Amino acid sequence: MPKIANNNRAIMLAVTTALATTALAGCTTKAAPHAEYSVNKAQTALVKGKTSQAVSHAEEAVLADPRNASYRAMLGATYMEAGRFQSAAATFKDAMDLGDNSARTALSYSLAEIAAGDFRAAQAVLDQWRDDIDASDLGLAFALAGDPDRGVHILGNALRGGQNTAKVRQNLAYAYALKGDWRSARLMAAEDVPADQINDRIAEWAQSAAPAQFQVRVANLLDVPVVGDTGQPAMLALNNHPSTQMLAAEAAAQAPAPLAPVATPSPATAVASSASSYELPPLGAPSGSASAPAPTETVAAYAAPPVKAQQDFEAAFVEEAPAGPTLAKVAQSTKRFVSNPVVQKAPAGYKPKPKAAIQAASAEGRDAVAGEHLIQLGSFSSEAAAKRAWGIYSKRYSQLANSDMVITKAVVRGKTYYRVSAGGFQRASAKNMCSSVKSRNQGCITWAANKPLPGAVDTGIRMASR
Repeated sequence: MPKIANNNRAIMLAVTTALATTALAGCTTKAAPHAEYSVNKAQTALVKGKTSQAVSHAEEAVLADPRNASYRAMLGATYMEAGRFQSAAATFKDAMDLGDNSARTALSYSLAEIAAGDFRAAQAVLDQWRDDIDASDLGLAFALAGDPDRGVHILGNALRGGQNTAKVRQNLAYAYALKGDWRSARLMAAEDVPADQINDRIAEWAQSAAPAQFQVRVANLLDVPVVGDTGQPAMLALNNHPSTQMLAAEAAAQAPAPLAPVATPSPATAVASSASSYELPPLGAPSGSASAPAPTETVAAYAAPPVKAQQDFEAAFVEEAPAGPTLAKVAQSTKRFVSNPVVQKAPAGYKPKPKAAIQAASAEGRDAVAGEHLIQLGSFSSEAAAKRAWGIYSKRYSQLANSDMVITKAVVRGKTYYRVSAGGFQRASAKNMCSSVKSRNQGCITWAANKPLPGAVDTGIRMASR
């Protein structure tokens, strides 16, 4: 790049001065140690000019804390430094969707969209944030976004309004150049550029003035390379890291609608109906005659205990089913249907099992069903992304060292997801683990192996070796 461009970079656009470093300075939110470690590594790499390493560390930070808006803004800034404009645009948008409401991020997002060729999206962002972005930046950004007339108008008003600074004057000169008004561009540039450098400045602007040179224009302003970019990696996409509320909504969308109550005929009515349809009249009785009914004893219906309506999604999977009648009550009811109680003879040589043996057998039965609970940690659009995410989760949570990776396929509203869960928990330990995960602002749902979450379509669960 010509030396003159480097010397005047600072006066062209505020966001061009250490964009990534200022984004890192905003990362003061509480997060997991692994995420903070990656952030520090990314910042160190940027200072040393090792952009590719900075990108790798920033991506690790986002994977460790995917719903942290500051970390996503930082990642967007590192993508910009690397010249990966499409990835930067998607990542800045994610940061704003997560609540980053800074004018700096909005301006960076619009620049990324400009460099990605989406002028309409860039102008929409600039319109929304026009009262918060400084006029000296806003005017030039509009000019870069394909509306140089508006850019000249904003910068001209700022100059006449008292912002008579080198930055405003040079941004206005460049806006004139993008408009095609080269005479005005030269006159305004001459206010700050030495006379022997004016021709070089105008020639530089002319080389990137063609409409197809939108990437080059942004790259020149930021002093970054122009590289091929396929977009944000799928494993970093925000929709692959839903919040707990989003997971609950996903499950609620798949929950079956309650069935309307169906009137059930009484036992006597059902028997009578069956007899009239399929039974023959008693032998010797004329057709159509009715035999005298045998005396019957009315059985009181069992009143099931009321089932408490669940107030949230997760509770619906952890509450135990209501207990039915006790064995003693059932036995007391059934005694009325026999004239004499019947006791089964014990086989010869039978001896009652010692109480200690009964307790041991009971404990053995409990151990047999232990470890059948799981915790869902994330949901991804591909199986490969789900497997990669497991590596991140297992590093972030040391408690998962002895857990199995469980990937289940699900279809929600016609879209396929691959859910990542950790298996091998008892119910209590699963709830404790989920509490630990949620304390780090990560979504988590407990579930049992015999009760798959709604939407699951796997015929079996694939378990990876520990």
